Amino acid sequence: MTDRLLEMLQSKPLVMGDGAMGTMLQQAGLTDGGAPELWNVKRPDVVRAIYQGYADAGSDYITTNSFGGTSYRLKLHKLQDQVFELNRAAAALAREVAGADRLVAGSVGPTGELMEPLGTLTIAEARAGFADQVAGLAAGGADFILIETMSSLDEVQAAVEGARQACDLPVVVTMTFDTNFRTMMGVTPAQAVQTLSEWGIAVIGANCGNGPAEIERIMWEMAQARPEGVVLMAQSNAGLPRWLDGEISYDGTPEVMAEYAQRMRALGVQVIGACCGSTPDHLSAMRAALDGPPMTGYEPHFEQKQTETTAERRSARRALREQA
Repeated sequence: MTDRLLEMLQSKPLVMGDGAMGTMLQQAGLTDGGAPELWNVKRPDVVRAIYQGYADAGSDYITTNSFGGTSYRLKLHKLQDQVFELNRAAAALAREVAGADRLVAGSVGPTGELMEPLGTLTIAEARAGFADQVAGLAAGGADFILIETMSSLDEVQAAVEGARQACDLPVVVTMTFDTNFRTMMGVTPAQAVQTLSEWGIAVIGANCGNGPAEIERIMWEMAQARPEGVVLMAQSNAGLPRWLDGEISYDGTPEVMAEYAQRMRALGVQVIGACCGSTPDHLSAMRAALDGPPMTGYEPHFEQKQTETTAERRSARRALREQA
């Protein structure tokens, strides 16, 4: 299978993703507790319009409305028997909007279950659940599978294996480092990029989290540890959520996200998108920024700390023993 994302990266230096789906659906009337994936068949006009908004904003790929499309998430809405149908519909709608010039990213989110030994879900069970979801996304016309917002490397492993079992589409992985610059399960950015590269993942990054400032440091750490040939990807939330006039909104303006896009480019990130709270307006601003000249005199917004390699740690311990 041709990797159309890597082909696109060979023809242009930067690829811009799209933005939020969940918060856009909420603005369109999705209520708390509703299943976003059900709108792929019940309200396809709304889902298609959201996709189109991002296409019009200049996104190079459209991400499917299938984040919670495993049987484990869909069973919360008694939709576990519609995994294939809902995921295929999500990808087919995106394919209609994307046409031949844009790509379709098949979104795969966490199961919401804890893996063994912390929970009861086995890797084999998770792998089968992910495979069922990916089969629908592939049938609907996805160009690559985007495994996103992950915290556990065990669950990532199950998702990658499930995707590869279901189809031969390329796999991209992003994790969420929202707990003191680690994932909820303690994975560091350096550990993520190195481990995923060993599994044959070529495009690796971070998404969601606590806004542009946080993801900038995360991507800096990934850039320091990135193995040769790995492409970095970032999809930040549009700032932080806040409660305003009875609704949740995000404080990241289009101007903030445009600067974020520029700073990601300065770090060497080649796939740049957005996540929760973002809208086509944010993506339009990011497109304009990325189409313009790169920023000059980049300075990180955080204290730089070199990533210590295993060899360096061993050397330091050896020196301490010799001094003792």
